Amino acid sequence: MSDRSNFSHQVSGPFEVKLAPQEMSAVAASSGLGRMSLDKRFHGALEGSSTGEMIAFRSAVSGSAGYVAMERVQGTLDGRAGSFVLQHSSTLDRGAPTQSITVVPDSGTEALTGLRGRMVIDIAPGGAHSYRFEYSLPEAGVSP
Repeated sequence: MSDRSNFSHQVSGPFEVKLAPQEMSAVAASSGLGRMSLDKRFHGALEGSSTGEMIAFRSAVSGSAGYVAMERVQGTLDGRAGSFVLQHSSTLDRGAPTQSITVVPDSGTEALTGLRGRMVIDIAPGGAHSYRFEYSLPEAGVSP
């Protein structure tokens, strides 16, 4: 992601996620990769749902894995309705996470047109998920 560290808003809240294993393509079936569908419900300043796909790999070394995913989020962000797409690329290196979850440029629709941002996912002991989302949006009624 380009360094747009001038995000003007920061929000956070909980979310629930359902992962469902899916078949890999015939080409990738013997690769050791896994494919899952995503179904999320966000709460707080980001109120809505998302659906998407994830491809993952878990190493034989405990705590090492990686995944990529794309998801379309539909709902409201600080009261502004629309949708946007998140692109994920994350690794776990013997328990140490590195995350890159960014809004795909120009994927925002309706009142979220022009949205730029990045998200961090936190997983608490016991499995509860939450998000931290830094973003910027043009003023309402102003084109990006």
